[in-house]
Amino acid sequence: MERGLLWLPLLAAFLWLAWQGSKEYQKIEAYRTWAEQFERAKYDIYAVLGQKDNSVTWGKPTPKGPIKLETFSLNDVQNIHLMVDGNIIDVENLPQKGRTIELEFTFIEPTESVRIPFTEIPLAAEWGKYLQRQLKG
Repeated sequence: MERGLLWLPLLAAFLWLAWQGSKEYQKIEAYRTWAEQFERAKYDIYAVLGQKDNSVTWGKPTPKGPIKLETFSLNDVQNIHLMVDGNIIDVENLPQKGRTIELEFTFIEPTESVRIPFTEIPLAAEWGKYLQRQLKG
């Protein structure tokens, strides 16, 4: 019986991990359905991002689909900056790591900027370069 009690926490940890994996799988499937409407899309644990023509839509992934969706036009964007730990980073000289990674979009009209979080610096840099080319083109 004592051995059974020793295995109980391990079983609980396994069940919790399986439940978390199931939730993440549901998020990815919901994202996949949502992303079909875009030319280019990105998913990570912090945010989903989709781009079609000059429209950029982003939000937070959930198992039922993205929430808190916001859309803006690249026609209204003045600058796109890669931000790592609150500092603007040159996309040609990327740091190895950072705690907070974001793409910042500043607009022509004096409104608040939009910051879209990313989990990886190289992924954020590629999106920044691509959208910067769309902005100039």
